[in-house]
Amino acid sequence: MHLMELKLSQTEENYIKAIYSIEVHTGKSVSTNKIAEKLKTKASSVSDMIKKLSDKKLVYYKKYQGTKLTSEGKSIAVKIVRKHRIWEVFLVNNLDYTWDEVHDLAEQLEHIKSNTLINKLEAYLNFPTHDPHGDPIPDKDGNIEHHKNIMLSSAKVGENCTVIGVKDSSSSFLKFLDNTKIKLGSQLKIISIEEFDNSMIIENNNSQKSISHQISKNLFVKKL
Repeated sequence: MHLMELKLSQTEENYIKAIYSIEVHTGKSVSTNKIAEKLKTKASSVSDMIKKLSDKKLVYYKKYQGTKLTSEGKSIAVKIVRKHRIWEVFLVNNLDYTWDEVHDLAEQLEHIKSNTLINKLEAYLNFPTHDPHGDPIPDKDGNIEHHKNIMLSSAKVGENCTVIGVKDSSSSFLKFLDNTKIKLGSQLKIISIEEFDNSMIIENNNSQKSISHQISKNLFVKKL
């Protein structure tokens, strides 16, 4: 079945994107429970949808071994991710939304089918490479360069690093970062790490603050 012939519902697209997201972060087959957790739905609903997607040759499924996207399923997922992230750039750069507001809106806009529209929007935005959360934007051929998964939690005392992305893009986490003046491009120095709970004292903008391990393991950084 050729990619252009497939007619997918928004729900099917959401499942494909969710499986892709989990696969990228784990590198493994995705369990039914993981998909249910990500989409906040029941495992039985996931099983029904996996069967539909398998019939359309978009996923491989093996009992007790989980689900993986086929190459065609992955191509569709990357196109959806591309649309989502380009819309987020537009909403932040051109309509003055904040980075904690755009995810839900982009979730709706990503289902617009027109490739011409998204290519024109990308050109209008001068071909951005990353969305407002630091996630890489796939090009129109589907090429994407993922983070190398260096988290702030892996940094050592005395090291300097730059924030390049967030693993958790929930509104509450992004608002917390805004309140603590941490954003993409922030340069952090690790002053100390608490042995008991791995919380850190970091220096940012010439001021020191304490951040929990929960925060440090949700920030992608590049060591300087």
